[in-house]
Amino acid sequence: QEQLVESGGGWVQPGGSLRLSCVASGFFFSASIMDWYRQGPENQRELVATISTGGTTNYRDSVKGRFTISRDNAKNTVYLQMNSLKPEDTGVYYCVIVPPQRRGYWGQGTQVTVSS
Repeated sequence: QEQLVESGGGWVQPGGSLRLSCVASGFFFSASIMDWYRQGPENQRELVATISTGGTTNYRDSVKGRFTISRDNAKNTVYLQMNSLKPEDTGVYYCVIVPPQRRGYWGQGTQVTVSS
């Protein structure tokens, strides 16, 4: 059964940190591109970070230097380490797996709230 399970979201004060995890099952994980998206309070959905099968990473400008995406193929898991969080980082964060020659498959999302 194909499944993505995200965890690690929550509430944090500005300047704080959170680490999101996403465990994939039923997919050829090591051959898949992994993305983290977020959907903000105004329902805008944006790509936050991506990591290739070879470990190449890319980030949207607003999170560069603060967020780090990584993967552990032995655990079928992708992570998003988020530091120096800002209120504008608030949203639902989604893990997306893009297997070879297939469309992306979305997880259920985890809420991140940054406020004082």
